[in-house]
Amino acid sequence: MATSTQSDVRTYKAFINGEWTDSNSRKTFPVYDPSTEAVIAEVPDCDAADVNVAVSAAKNAFETWSQTTAQERGRVLFRLAERIRKEAGGLAELESRNGGKPIVEAEYDIADVATCFEYYGGLATKITGHVNPVPDNALSLSLKEPVGVAGQIIPWNYPLLMAAWKLAPALAAGCTCVLKPAEQTPLTVLEMAEWFGDIGLPHGVVNIITGFGDTAGAPLVSHPDVNKIAFTGSAEVGKKIMRAAADSVKRVTLELGGKSPNIFFADADFEAAIDGALFGVFINQGEVCSAGSRILVEKKIYSKFVDAMTEKAKRIKLGPPLNRDTKMGPLVSKEQYDRVRAYQDIGKREAKVATGGGVPKAFGKGYYVEPTIFYDVDNSARIAREEIFGPVATVIPFDDEKDAIRIANDSPYGLAAAVWSRDIYKALRMVKSLRAGIVWVNHMQPTYVEAPWGGYKQSGFGRELGPWGIEEYLETKQVHINLNEQPIGWY
Repeated sequence: MATSTQSDVRTYKAFINGEWTDSNSRKTFPVYDPSTEAVIAEVPDCDAADVNVAVSAAKNAFETWSQTTAQERGRVLFRLAERIRKEAGGLAELESRNGGKPIVEAEYDIADVATCFEYYGGLATKITGHVNPVPDNALSLSLKEPVGVAGQIIPWNYPLLMAAWKLAPALAAGCTCVLKPAEQTPLTVLEMAEWFGDIGLPHGVVNIITGFGDTAGAPLVSHPDVNKIAFTGSAEVGKKIMRAAADSVKRVTLELGGKSPNIFFADADFEAAIDGALFGVFINQGEVCSAGSRILVEKKIYSKFVDAMTEKAKRIKLGPPLNRDTKMGPLVSKEQYDRVRAYQDIGKREAKVATGGGVPKAFGKGYYVEPTIFYDVDNSARIAREEIFGPVATVIPFDDEKDAIRIANDSPYGLAAAVWSRDIYKALRMVKSLRAGIVWVNHMQPTYVEAPWGGYKQSGFGRELGPWGIEEYLETKQVHINLNEQPIGWY
């Protein structure tokens, strides 16, 4: 629930057990518009006491929601998708204001949110078990049942979409949820909660707490009545979650950082490749876990490729996120702005600057940085190994196919990769050799709800989306039915 004040700062409450409530401490914190640095909302600063209430509500609701028919669970998700489509314009504008995302991109994201709920609405009735062919006069069944209470921690780069990726499969499976949005971007998921009663979602099935990682996220992870944690965010925080979840041996799925290689061979369609390189790293201001920030280019076309990238990058239009011709808005926060600016300075010491490396002079306010391209980068450089999460590209030359594989796989991360070549045999050899959870060929960044999403190595484990996503919220139970009327004969 949001109320507006005279200064146009909206005040929100947490959503617990179907009701809007202040935090236990009555404390709040501000939410900003990163394009103006102005406060646009106040939200509750929830802590362990609020987590306890929310988890209790989810645990109680699980008793009924897990027994609700799959058909009804699916209908609830369909109704939510329909409402999201109806309110898509307002949600996209709010997400654009709150996160700095260009409005055109935000509109695509909200459409994907609705699609995600629709997909899992249909999948709710497709959860099936198995008959096991055991060597006995018995009937052996494997049943699928919901895990229980799911704690879900959402990042700030795709706020409502990442919430949908977690809520939709959990609800379809019959789980109940306590969701903590990122403190920077909590507004659209709180707006969505306004409709839960209208669509028939029972009280306590979805609870939303706002707050910070240490004071709200950590108590959620360690809570003994939470059966599963789903987290998208940095590898550093993911490691902390694994350690905390170990005490109660709860399920964990992690979608963590990336330093994805975007690999261009000399035989690629050159113009398409240049567009793919720029889109792969500068979409959403580079605040994308799968950003193709390591651009590997075959030496035969290296100089020409860097020149063409640089020329086009200089024409990327920065501007207010609500302007429809804006291609890059501001970074999400002052903290992220400072982080990216620090990496720009590091890059200047480690490589050559093709373009960017600073801040645009056109804006007096806002967390804007220039799209930046470093070239002649060694893969051992910090800017080539550490996730920057901003519009910073590192261009690395390679000799041949073998060299490209060596460089691409020489990373602690393994979320995504892309290969550009007209030679399908070469492309498929690369696909088999790349250690990444998603590999695109002659494209960069397409993501569909029907296909699995997740990484290798320090990019995490578990998969979201598709039938793989719902499996993460299901337990498997074996049922053995003896069909032999005779005694066991043990005595």
